[in-house]
Amino acid sequence: MADPKGFLKVQERELPKRRPVSLRLMDFKEVYEQQESGQLARQAGRCMDCGVPFCHQGCPLGNLIPEWNDLMRRGESAEAIERLHATNNFPEFTGRLCPAPCESSCVLGINQPAVTIKQIEVSIIDQAFADGNVTPHPPGRLTGKTVAVVGSGPAGLAAAQQLTRAGHTVAVFEREDRVGGLLRYGIPDFKMEKRHIELRLAQMQAEGTRFRAGVTIGVDISWSDLRSRYDAVVVATGATVPRDLPVPGRDSLGVHFAMEYLVQSNKVLAGDAVSEQVTAEGKHVVVLGGGDTGADCIGTAHRQGALSVTNLAIGVQPPAERPEHQPWPLTPTLFEVSSAHEEGGERLYLASTVEFVTNSVGEVRAIKVAETESIDGRRVPKAGTEREIVADLVLLALGFTGPETDTLDNQLPLASDDRGNLTRDADYQSDTPGVYVVGDAGRGQSLIVWAIAEGRAAASAVDRYLEGETQLPFPVSPSDRGMTV
Repeated sequence: MADPKGFLKVQERELPKRRPVSLRLMDFKEVYEQQESGQLARQAGRCMDCGVPFCHQGCPLGNLIPEWNDLMRRGESAEAIERLHATNNFPEFTGRLCPAPCESSCVLGINQPAVTIKQIEVSIIDQAFADGNVTPHPPGRLTGKTVAVVGSGPAGLAAAQQLTRAGHTVAVFEREDRVGGLLRYGIPDFKMEKRHIELRLAQMQAEGTRFRAGVTIGVDISWSDLRSRYDAVVVATGATVPRDLPVPGRDSLGVHFAMEYLVQSNKVLAGDAVSEQVTAEGKHVVVLGGGDTGADCIGTAHRQGALSVTNLAIGVQPPAERPEHQPWPLTPTLFEVSSAHEEGGERLYLASTVEFVTNSVGEVRAIKVAETESIDGRRVPKAGTEREIVADLVLLALGFTGPETDTLDNQLPLASDDRGNLTRDADYQSDTPGVYVVGDAGRGQSLIVWAIAEGRAAASAVDRYLEGETQLPFPVSPSDRGMTV
């Protein structure tokens, strides 16, 4: 069991140091330095091994957090990665990119800073790769059944790995030139270097998963043909339709969706030539949207040499501490300072965009904003408070509205709900037998930990559909998935 006095002896929450801002702005390498092993063990020892571990409630994967915390406290890293991999296919991704709802649920967080669960998790997997403790697990037998997974983000990869290990022949289709989905091209390297993707893909290939990059389903292969060729199809295309902002001047030169900007930056960093790249170099940049994608744009703009970076959010600035109406163990909405925010720029709240102001040749030169007020429950610009903020580049990081369904609608119609998400039943199966929907394509824009959990759960359902039974885990309860059934 855990050290029963660990949380009493070590009350301070310690994270590894971030590289100095002046240095990290010179490259796209990850921000955090490696955590010293003694400090990591002390932090893992703060875990209380609760009788009712609420961190499980906060984690859709059902990660066995107290168990691997204690194993790391005792220095048993090989055993720790076994417990971590028992529930999570890709802790190197979640440990870097998940906002850690498990920490908001940590019982210690009632009256102390929560255990550094996320950092312990990523340290376990990084050490496991370094020690050679991440090895392929090929199936003991092949079933003769085939599965196509469309989309190579975390949901698709999780489903593919589970189904491959169950003995099915799995092909993952990705329309981009490299596998990884938004993990590859939507996440800047300063949050997750792409070598982590390559390490995991090498394991999956050794297990037997087949990858088909540069293939667009619906164009290169029709959806109906794909369904006829494979015994089952898993749709894991994500929710990639960006939310727009239809205000005057929207068609101005220099106003772009955030993902267009981030994808180009990541491709250039990967060594690709991108013609007419959207870059922040020498420009005044305004980022609309206060979420993770907006922060990714901020950090990228700083590294590209922006003259200034301003981040606008339409809502009120969240509180620095847990508000009363979001008591433990709920996940609170808090004011967060990410590594990108501490690198510079200005953050403005209650700022409503009124217009993109252009120059004589149609290029954006400023953004007109006003204070936000609420009228009949709607947030609208407050009359008489308008002002201009200089802007040569505006990036829209306002979230996503759902999956792209143009070719699906014509070739393999699947039902959608009133939010535009593809519908599925409690087993993730769509209204077309043998076609399953996982991740953001079915639940809307969400967390990476939900994507992996749904990928694992859908794999269990697909295996049962193909074989009549399954030994694969089904980690997510239907009542917790927020899906349309």
